Amino acid sequence: MDRPVTTLFMLMSVDGKISTGAADNLDVDRDFPKIAGVREGLHQYYEIEQTTDLWSLNSGRVQQKLGVNRKKLPNKTPVSFAVIDNSHLTGHGIRYLCALSKEFVLITSNPEHPAFQADEDNLHIICQSKLSLPDALARLKSEFGCQRLTIQSGGTLNGLFLREKLFDYIDIVIAPILIGGKDTATLIDGASLLSEGELPQLGVLKLQQSTVLKNSYLRLRYQVVR
Repeated sequence: MDRPVTTLFMLMSVDGKISTGAADNLDVDRDFPKIAGVREGLHQYYEIEQTTDLWSLNSGRVQQKLGVNRKKLPNKTPVSFAVIDNSHLTGHGIRYLCALSKEFVLITSNPEHPAFQADEDNLHIICQSKLSLPDALARLKSEFGCQRLTIQSGGTLNGLFLREKLFDYIDIVIAPILIGGKDTATLIDGASLLSEGELPQLGVLKLQQSTVLKNSYLRLRYQVVR
């Protein structure tokens, strides 16, 4: 395989939502700890997250919502991060992610991204004229030695990975809550299919493991078979 083995690892509600609403100030990381019946088992997701791959990919928008543009610089971790971003990360956000990461790779099609002004030893930039996920993944493997990659991005970017057939495994932790809202981000968003001829773009899964966790949480692990 000329790209890393990929796993989509996400926390979602029973109805498939990965956010608590459509506004940027609503977020499961901030909101679930406030909700009785949900907060009690939430720690299990973060404990499982610590066992995922040593390469992680997400989006600049997700990182912006997590506060990297304003937080104090963190201690370094053994995890390397790849982030797809054109406009959400500031110069401080870039420095934050470099401080956090063993290696930090920015994937962008913005030639004026603040990352180009940064001077960090572990910062690498993949600049594309137009986003190409297959090319970006291939370069992560060939240039940076990324063999296995955990993906934790938003619904729209997850949708691109699905349509490009770039998911190998799905690992989902389901929280005991219903959220609703047609504009609230789900596990897979993006453009809907419009014809039967597009059905091969769907992702067919084979269940590998189903684990009942504490406090009514559930973990589902699948292999993508086509």
